[in-house]
Amino acid sequence: MNIRLKCHVFTKYFCVIISLLQGMTADIKWDPRGYILYCPCMGRFGNQADHFLGALAFAKSLDRTLVLPPWRTYELAVTRIIGPSLILPKNIPFDEWFQLGPLEEYHRVILAEDFMTDLAPTHWPPEQRQGWCWMLSSDTDRDCKMKEGNPFGPFWDGLNVDFVDDVIYNMGYDYTKIWVDRYPASKYPVMSFKGAPASFPVKEEHVHLQKYLQWSEMMELEALDYINKNFPGDIYVGLHMRNGQDWENACVHAEGRSAFMASPQCLGYTGKGKVTTKMCLPPAEEVLRLTREVVVSSKARVVYVATDRNPMLQELQEHLKDLQVQIFHLDPWLPQVDLAILGMADHFIGNCVSSFTAFVARERKVNKKPTYFWGYS
Repeated sequence: MNIRLKCHVFTKYFCVIISLLQGMTADIKWDPRGYILYCPCMGRFGNQADHFLGALAFAKSLDRTLVLPPWRTYELAVTRIIGPSLILPKNIPFDEWFQLGPLEEYHRVILAEDFMTDLAPTHWPPEQRQGWCWMLSSDTDRDCKMKEGNPFGPFWDGLNVDFVDDVIYNMGYDYTKIWVDRYPASKYPVMSFKGAPASFPVKEEHVHLQKYLQWSEMMELEALDYINKNFPGDIYVGLHMRNGQDWENACVHAEGRSAFMASPQCLGYTGKGKVTTKMCLPPAEEVLRLTREVVVSSKARVVYVATDRNPMLQELQEHLKDLQVQIFHLDPWLPQVDLAILGMADHFIGNCVSSFTAFVARERKVNKKPTYFWGYS
């Protein structure tokens, strides 16, 4: 695999050395067993991570190399014309946030940037690029529209990919033998899906794959740097609260449903449990009650809050003042920093319905760390 420069991590001196070493790295070899590439185009990071685990399992079941797509994210930009609230979509290379080594212990992977640079020009030339999409056989418009709309168009543009034809399929991703027989790598070397070949939320049998998704050194060091500067060595409880306006609107539809968004992470996959509004949008008294309960039982000295809107800092400080607990809220430049800090917490309380919480809960599950959910016993 080629070494790609990360000059925001290394000094300029080391960047020069790395650039010289690039020419000495081994060539990337074409895999005749085929490749799977897809757009992580459903929702924000939590949803994309759920889909990634399913896509990883799908690639392994078909014995094809998984092309690791860049994460689709958004950043705030300041412009003279539009103003400071302009949100720009952006492709983030996979390995900027996560390590490749652990994934390679499970299955063959390659960065999308390396695939497009080193393999695609020869083995997947522009005139052979087909877009893959699921469609009912009764649909009259047999066009995948691979690049129609955002984030689809900007994602593929970021990889300089256009499509000349479509491959339509209408079967699920569990029928491994049918996929292998119907679409052999000799005829279809690259499957480039419009969306992830996976279900949401992540299937129960794929949850364990989270152990192969490990933070990059850059991300881990940023989380540890904050912890070591603010509460080194202290037992701390991490909280994740969803209380933004968009979440309030979503939770209106949650009550009484057997499954809603990421709710199987706490209700299970049997469909017997029911989502409640208290689980989806816990009132302040529930947040204060459960936080205090976990703080007391764990003898924690610190509470770290991650949220999309209101961290309830004043309420938490007042409610826990007799316990002499410190409250911290970073609101980092990158939400993934919150995820890393929450994953390292001694105890964690999250939102059962949120896929952001689900990422933390899976990481903690494979690392055997306790997780609790608002409004759920």
